[in-house]
Amino acid sequence: MVTRLVLLVVGGYLLGSLPLTYLVAKLSRGIDLRRYGSGSVGATNLTRATSKWAGMSAGAFDFGKGMLMVWAAQAVGLGIGAQVAVGMAVIIGHNWSVFLRFSGGRGILTTLGVALILPLVHGLTPWGVIAGLSIVAVCLLVLRNLPLGVAGGVASLPLVSWGVGEPLSLNLGFLAMFLVVVIKRLAVPRAAIAASLSTREVLFNRLLFDRDIRDREAWIHRI
Repeated sequence: MVTRLVLLVVGGYLLGSLPLTYLVAKLSRGIDLRRYGSGSVGATNLTRATSKWAGMSAGAFDFGKGMLMVWAAQAVGLGIGAQVAVGMAVIIGHNWSVFLRFSGGRGILTTLGVALILPLVHGLTPWGVIAGLSIVAVCLLVLRNLPLGVAGGVASLPLVSWGVGEPLSLNLGFLAMFLVVVIKRLAVPRAAIAASLSTREVLFNRLLFDRDIRDREAWIHRI
């Protein structure tokens, strides 16, 4: 069992590290996503740089790779705690890819895939994902702030999981996913465009808007 877990964790990290969005942008347009638009190696930035079709296809891959590895862990008989570890390895690989010198995307679609499949393979209703997507929808439609909705949605995962009485391993796994999202937002170099802002302002903007400044258009077109 230990050998299977190690192999799946390593395999999950490597699969998560595969930067399909970066490769699509590089091969189709000859651009480095890290130096374009928001600078994120993610499906949203890929859509801006190339096309909706490319962004949707790469996004589906990012969503599915987490699901695939968790399903594989369940298929070989690993317990729920081990499945959580494999899923987290995929998310970490996506966010800190070994192929991109440990840079990467935000991992939101990959996190969504892992958060969805974990309860499903155990016959549980994914209430955390349902609640999280509802928060995302409200923030997007009412506040016009998708990053805030994403943060709130991921934060709701461990709370809802605990509230409906899901296993402790799932609670802790969802908490780890939330912490990874927060760390990814905060632990990046300050952009030159935010040089005049205080550290507190930058951290506040990152938590609420997932960028160093509040002006979305200026942020997207800074590179």
